Amino acid sequence: MSAVVISGTGLYQPPHTITNAELVEAFNAYVDQHNAQHAAEIESGQREPLAHSSVEFIEKASGIKQRYVMDKSGVLDPHRMYPRFTPRADDELSMMAEIAVDACHKAMAAAGKKPEDIDAVICGASNMQRAYPAVAVEIQQALGIKGFAFDMNVACSTATFALEQAVNAIRCGSAKCVLVVNPEITSAHQEWRDRDCHFIFGDVATATVVESADTATSADQWEVLGTKLATQFSNNIRNNFGFMNRCEDTDPNARDKTFRQEGRKVFKEVVPIAAAHIEGHLGALSLEPTQVRRYWLHQANQSMNQLVVKRLIGGEAGPDVAPLILDEFANTSSAGVVIAFHKHHTDMKSGDVGVLCSFGAGYSVGSVVIRKR
Repeated sequence: MSAVVISGTGLYQPPHTITNAELVEAFNAYVDQHNAQHAAEIESGQREPLAHSSVEFIEKASGIKQRYVMDKSGVLDPHRMYPRFTPRADDELSMMAEIAVDACHKAMAAAGKKPEDIDAVICGASNMQRAYPAVAVEIQQALGIKGFAFDMNVACSTATFALEQAVNAIRCGSAKCVLVVNPEITSAHQEWRDRDCHFIFGDVATATVVESADTATSADQWEVLGTKLATQFSNNIRNNFGFMNRCEDTDPNARDKTFRQEGRKVFKEVVPIAAAHIEGHLGALSLEPTQVRRYWLHQANQSMNQLVVKRLIGGEAGPDVAPLILDEFANTSSAGVVIAFHKHHTDMKSGDVGVLCSFGAGYSVGSVVIRKR
């Protein structure tokens, strides 16, 4: 059986940046407005006042310093506090497909691939723009690719889960080359009015070319040594927005219709799950965690990533071992692990081993162990 390799990646970066200072200014203006509106209820004890946020709070809690977004004005409007997108006609390319196509072109160029070289497109993201037709099929058409395409969602773990599907398709012979794309417009499902999470997410799109080593021509090839996926149900990260909401006669703007989490529980429970998953995967490949040159982990929280790696190697690890990109990009859900790889792999040498690992809602955790050829 021919080896399977990652031969190219691409990154789409949105046009707008929101710094923590800008975000805090808008959020605090919203808080003042909200507290003034409900002053009587707050005075009587019927309602708790909202608290201000701060740059110091955000950076200490997450390590995030800024984020890229598709729209800035709506997010920073204290009377709105969510993006403002222009509707597109059905015959126009959707926003999600548009940013995906950009990332795909870059990944294909890096891999030296043309549309006719690709057999499948997998579009994975934490939220899809619509139920159907599949965004993946729209991307496929826009790129001029034949074969098949489909959407999938495992929240923040979608990229690694999609990479395994691509690897399996190649190994079983149903495809020679697969394009995995992760367009994450997380600003649309972020709750910008909640102090505990208003700073977490940013928008981006990544793409990865996965193919048989027999067809690979790129100078930058990474052999996939193994993939491993696991899930364990939890309500600690949840979003109840969906097509059945209107049938339930519930408020479409209710708090549960956007991202929410029990952050402390997630931190406490996911860190050991992720560390044990990676250690077990490496063990099955006869590798020790200390033999891994670099860990490209899900980019959700700086402290979480540092603790996962510390559990694996038994000590502190700097950015050379476990690079962080969330300070610039924030949490980009499934795309974060691919951004980390895209930005931080060119210095590695032939034979170096690395691990891509994502973890998040589900709970879900996926790992891909690769080796520089």
